[in-house]
Amino acid sequence: MSDLEALRKKVRKLQSRAGTAKMELHDLAEDLPVNWTEIKAVAEKTFTVFAEWDAAKKDLAALENAR
Repeated sequence: MSDLEALRKKVRKLQSRAGTAKMELHDLAEDLPVNWTEIKAVAEKTFTVFAEWDAAKKDLAALENAR
């Protein structure tokens, strides 16, 4: 598998994880004030996965533009 294919696969996996994290945060928000103590942990997890996804997308774009 080439570096480009591996990075594309990584971006797709991170996109899926980001979607899942977004839904967890959304579900938590809908159920407030129940489980309000989980807000910080869920938000940090969501932030982290979106940051990883954004970085991977930028790496992929740079690799594709370098070709």
